[in-house]
Amino acid sequence: MAAALPVLAGDSGLSRYLDEIRRFPMLEPQEEYVLAKRWREHSDGPAAHRLVTSHLRLVAKIAMGYRGYGLPIGEVISEGNIGLMQAVKRFEPEKGFRLATYAMWWIRASIQEYILRSWSLVKMGTTANQKKLFFNLRKAKSQISALDEGDLKPHQVDTIATKLGVSKQEVVEMNRRLGGDASLNSPLREDGDGEWQDWLVDDSASQESLLAEAEESDNRRAALSQALNVLNERERRIFEARRLSDEPITLEDLSTEFGISRERVRQIEVRAFEKVQQAVRESVARVEAAPRRPLLTAAARA
Repeated sequence: MAAALPVLAGDSGLSRYLDEIRRFPMLEPQEEYVLAKRWREHSDGPAAHRLVTSHLRLVAKIAMGYRGYGLPIGEVISEGNIGLMQAVKRFEPEKGFRLATYAMWWIRASIQEYILRSWSLVKMGTTANQKKLFFNLRKAKSQISALDEGDLKPHQVDTIATKLGVSKQEVVEMNRRLGGDASLNSPLREDGDGEWQDWLVDDSASQESLLAEAEESDNRRAALSQALNVLNERERRIFEARRLSDEPITLEDLSTEFGISRERVRQIEVRAFEKVQQAVRESVARVEAAPRRPLLTAAARA
């Protein structure tokens, strides 16, 4: 993995970079398997380098799908290459599926995290639904010809919210945020009388509410973490890939990974969910049955 990879010097060097990575040959399945085994069992650097370089075209193809976010394509591709290298490090050829199938998730995840970090000074998305909305809003707007700047019309908000499975308020807020960052010191009117920050209202919850919510969140997170221990290795892998991942892996990919049918993967997912759900219920019941300490005890002592 230490050997140097081709470098994309800005958007102007894109054509030269694409020509350069096309020179790396694609791998046949058996050749890929042998190289992956050499890397996994013997930490063979040249083998890992060949696995990476043979998939640089895949990274470039995926990265091109994110050109609409206004970020340097060179940086997008570089982030995708990091995801590819992470995939190579974790790839298990014995599972019977191709590296490209496994690497696609890592490449997309790395690129999307970079975009979310870079797009705005304000974090764009914290939940899976918000990230899904961020990466699909433009496409959804294009499909209904909602290309005008400014706020969406009510019927457009309804259509997009239904299509993407999010609330109408989330659609409105994300559409405004995608319009770009604005300075709080910008004047409200051209005569410069007053700034946007003068009209900000603190709608945040009280410290007591925040403390209570934090404690409840910690309890639920601990309950979920403990509940995952009831699953075996395969159940946990499928449950996390399908239920806890920001970009859920498809039944098809998991069926290839484990060498079983898609229906069998679905059955394992359902069974794992039921086991986790029951374990969480029991854990939460134990916590609720225990004597509760006053929320503000620590704060009062301070």
